[in-house]
Amino acid sequence: MKAKIISLIVIVVVLIIFISQNTALVEINFLFWTFSMSGIILILLTSLLGIIVGFILGRLSFDNSKK
Repeated sequence: MKAKIISLIVIVVVLIIFISQNTALVEINFLFWTFSMSGIILILLTSLLGIIVGFILGRLSFDNSKK
């Protein structure tokens, strides 16, 4: 349990450092749309999406292993 907490803290610190170094305005092209947003917002959104997807997939695989 302690290793999980330490690894989570390390990941959060690395993410904060990465976010703080990427503050420039970025352009995102998706199909026919073009968006401009701050790199901080883009990194936070994609990190949050990855955490949510990972949590959902982890719960699904954990539930399947109980059967």
